[in-house]
Formats: sequence, C-alpha cells, structure tokens
Amino acid sequence: MQTFDIAIIGGGIAGLSLAAFLAPHRTLAVLEQEEAPGYHSTGRSAAEFTLRDNAPAVNALARASHGFLLSPPEGFAPVPLLIPRGSIILGTADKAERVRARFENARAQGAAVEWLDGAALTARAPILDPAYAAAAYFDPDYWDIDVDALLQGYARRAKRHGAEVLERRRLVAARREGGRWLLETAGETVAAKILVNAAGGWADGVAALAGVAPLGIVPHRRTAITVDLPEGVEAGRLPEINEIDDTFYFKPEAGRLLASPADETPCEPGDVQPEEIDIAYAAHYVEEATTLSVRRVARSWAGMRSFAPDRLPAVGFSRDEPAFFWLAGQGGYGILTSPALGSLAASLITGAPLPDAVAREGISPEAFSPHRFG
Repeated sequence: MQTFDIAIIGGGIAGLSLAAFLAPHRTLAVLEQEEAPGYHSTGRSAAEFTLRDNAPAVNALARASHGFLLSPPEGFAPVPLLIPRGSIILGTADKAERVRARFENARAQGAAVEWLDGAALTARAPILDPAYAAAAYFDPDYWDIDVDALLQGYARRAKRHGAEVLERRRLVAARREGGRWLLETAGETVAAKILVNAAGGWADGVAALAGVAPLGIVPHRRTAITVDLPEGVEAGRLPEINEIDDTFYFKPEAGRLLASPADETPCEPGDVQPEEIDIAYAAHYVEEATTLSVRRVARSWAGMRSFAPDRLPAVGFSRDEPAFFWLAGQGGYGILTSPALGSLAASLITGAPLPDAVAREGISPEAFSPHRFG
C-alpha cells in the first residue's frame, strides 16, 4: 500500500494544476479513473481565455491567471499557452442597447474594444450576416488556450517534484482509519492524510463515498459541432464570435468553424454524448447568424461543465471533515482559471500565504469556501 500526504481524486485540469503547485511541498498522488488525464471536461473544452464577460469573481481569477498563462515558468511548455484570437460580441436589433452597454463598460475599464459598423464587421468576420448582427464590437482580449500543452505542463511539473499520477484508479471506497484516509480503487488501496476532491462531475459522488455531505455540484452537458467553411475563408484569421446573451458562440477549430448552442443541460457524470436536438440548434445558429449553409456536420461532441449552486468554484476544507478538501464546481472556467485556483488551493492546504497574483486581485478564499453552503 502506497502512502502519501495528499491524494487528489481527478486528473483533469483541476487536479493536475493543484498537483503542480503542491508537489514541491507535499508527497502526493493523483488518482484518475480513465486511461489518461483530461479525458472528460478538460479534453472537450472550447479552450477560450478572456479577461471579461464572466462573473466578477471569475474575472478576478482570470486576471490572476493571465500572467502565468502568458509567461509560464521556464520549461513549462514547448509552445505558447495563449494564442491571440479576439472576439466579436454581437446581437440582433432588439439587443443592440445591451451590446452597446457592454462595449461602453469594457471601454470604461480601459479595454481596447472597437465598435464594428458595416464594412468593419465584414472585414473582421466575412462569414457574418450583417442583417443579423445589428450591433457588434471587437474585443482583442480573447485568446485560444493550448489545453493539452497546459495540462501536460502541469503533469510534468508535478512529476518532476515527485508526484505520482495513477491512471485507471477509479475510487470505489474511502474511509478514515488511524488518522488517515484509506482509498480503495479498482486495483489497489492508497493511504493519505488529506483527500482532495477534484473529481469534476463526480465530485458529489466522491464526497458520498467519503461520508462527506455533498455541495449540490451538478454536471451539465454542452454540445459543439464543426462545419466546413467556404473556399477562400481562412479559419485561422477569424475571431471568436459570441452572441451577447450566450445563445451561441463560434470559433475556428482545425480549419473549420466550431459552433455551440451554449447549452447547459443537467446530466449524469460520464462519457457524455451530444443530443440530436442540440446538434440541430448549433447548425441552426450558424445558418441564422452567418451566410453559411450547413450541408454537413463534420464532427459533433459534448462535454461536461459542473456547477455548484451559486455557479462559483468550491475551494477549501469541508466543514464536517477537516481532512477532506474541495476543488470542484469550476463550471466552464476551470482551464482559464487553473493557475489561480491551483495555486490558491495549494496555499490553503499548506497554510502558506496567498499567492501574489491572487492577493493582488483582492481575491478572498472565503468567496469560494465550501462553508458558504451552510
């Protein structure tokens, strides 16, 4: 039986980012139920980074993460983690005032946003239908995230400091004995002083196995498709395109156009698959907002986004079990906030001061504490 200071359940972006920041200070193992880390939510993300347009607390986490992603530690990744993309935020005529208000708010915050009229809109995104996009602006502060490079960078950093990433280790039972956790997996038993629940859509299930009260974290399905672009349209030059009320978003993906109806349907945790109705909605929005005709869907898939009741992450020790730590409920923001959340969680576990980037943003750990749920 292997014994560690910390056992992290879940080898997605949450678990591996924490491992990367924690491994220099504690012995630890990451227990991942799949054959490779990042199979579910992490591996199916739209891979977007933005400093705005999320809840204020999430925006603060993004700002605290930006420096790490823009300039990671030497040797962390062989390629840039952030690739400039920019985004067009748009709306139909009945939403024009909201588009203008968000534009003015971004400009008041010092953002170099650009209002798009007529030719300017077509120049930025020739596929858009001007009859649909009655109001639009361009926000340069959107980037693509190289998710695989980020995930592998966290894994390498953790392993370099002695962490073990144990794959095909689905947790089947957890109990406290002699001041430590005994964690039974499909193949072995692992002992640890502290159990970290970074299990994404399975987080409440892991809590139940450990005899800890759940927080009400619910996985939600989100769908994406890719469709062909017309000859002459370079996918790489297109910005992301976001509808003002998150009805849909589009972005380039491997030479095609990725489209999502931004659905959030509660689901059971698992290898989620897209529903035909959501695929149809995604194709519908492409035809409604652009000049494209969707003759075929090249690829379709779905991923999970798991939310706590207030849609903010849960980061901290459980109220009823002081050796059980939550790092879950990141919604669709787990990748872009992973440097801040991983380093914050590591500081809470070790009792170290808050990370400088987190402290500079005035982020309070109490905002994400699981104790907020009573």
